[in-house]
Amino acid sequence: MKYIHFQNPGDADVLQLSDMPAPTPTAGEVLIRVAAAGVNRPDILQRQGMYPAPRGASPVLGLEVAGEIVACGEGVTQWAVGDTVCALVNGGGYAEYALAPEAQCLPIPASLSLQEAAAIPETFFTVWHNLFQRARLKEGETLLVHGGSSGIGTTAIQLAYAKGIQVFATAGSEEKCAACEQLGASKAINYRGADFVDDIKQLTNGRGVDVILDMVGGDYIQRNIAAAAHDGRIVNIAYLKGSKATVDFMPVMLKRLTLTGSTLRAQSPAVKDTIARELFEFVWPLIESNNIKPVIAVNFPLAQAAAAHRLMESSQHIGKIVLFNQQ
Repeated sequence: MKYIHFQNPGDADVLQLSDMPAPTPTAGEVLIRVAAAGVNRPDILQRQGMYPAPRGASPVLGLEVAGEIVACGEGVTQWAVGDTVCALVNGGGYAEYALAPEAQCLPIPASLSLQEAAAIPETFFTVWHNLFQRARLKEGETLLVHGGSSGIGTTAIQLAYAKGIQVFATAGSEEKCAACEQLGASKAINYRGADFVDDIKQLTNGRGVDVILDMVGGDYIQRNIAAAAHDGRIVNIAYLKGSKATVDFMPVMLKRLTLTGSTLRAQSPAVKDTIARELFEFVWPLIESNNIKPVIAVNFPLAQAAAAHRLMESSQHIGKIVLFNQQ
């Protein structure tokens, strides 16, 4: 099979199309003929040598795919050869074939294409786990999403809005802010020309927001604390501006804040199974009814993975970047 390979960490140009044997499913796994695979920030970090694959996971890039099941390992009961699925994979998505645990596969909603479906797993698993499981976000609350125009951001805005939550977002251009508001944000703040702390205080009559989803870090860590309401929850899922900061923790105590966060790839199969089941129960009906739809920025052929990575690193896109196999 064809797959994207890199010999040594480096910039996007280290990515090359190569050949290797297709994998064979073991017990509890399915083999998927990959129609499309999502591109995510962890892929960039892995290529740069800063996010190695966990023990036992495929070293090939790619954490989410969509396609047709072509083989099932021993004991697989949920799926059969010929089923089309989208799946959260433990690596290996940038290829013509990829393995997935059967519990991390979900049926493709009828409203979506294969390329749209490939943009779901990593992003929706991450948003659901962090906002609704960890932060306990609920109807009637307020949410601030940093990086609102990213794949994670566009998903978080849509999902929270559909659940009856007032959403605010930050983004780096007027075009991106407009896109966030079209997806359901009450107000998107251009961080290049405004202080989101001041704006959030004004937008909430001084109260602050109940939950903040942050992938920026750095000086945002202290500013998030200032923008949070009493009993607020702040969730970090990445640190694009760094994970170290000088922080005054007194407001954390006085506001009774909860600071939390997670990475998805290292979570146990049991946790991922639970997320998948909850997504199917609570989110899939919203996708099927077209209340939520992945926002796709660009689709690239698999061989152009380097161009896809360069676009992601430029942050010029809105929504998800997807690789597809020309079959």
